[in-house]
Amino acid sequence: MGVRSATGSPSPLWLAAAAQGLEAAGLLAVAAVNLSDLSGGQTDQRSNAIAFIGVEVIVAIGVAAIAAGIIRERPWSRTPAVMTQVLAFILGIVLILAIGLALLIPVKSKQEVLADR
Repeated sequence: MGVRSATGSPSPLWLAAAAQGLEAAGLLAVAAVNLSDLSGGQTDQRSNAIAFIGVEVIVAIGVAAIAAGIIRERPWSRTPAVMTQVLAFILGIVLILAIGLALLIPVKSKQEVLADR
């Protein structure tokens, strides 16, 4: 299967691999931010930060391996790819329900409250 389908649009496999690759890149970016926080002393517990960074890097490598498996059309990559998307969807719904309403409520700063008096 090539990069483009017969209609000229990108192949669904390449789009799925791109989604997995973006998730892996996002995980590596979060690990880099956590690493900078660790080096700057902005973490509460050093051991927890090191453990989180390690887990993030390991999961990023796993997601990147899934993306590579999708590109190479390996059968083992299908189930992990679907499961990562389902878990990301569920986590997104939970986060939206947890903090979504707080994002919709306008919050005034202390200066705005004092100016209204």
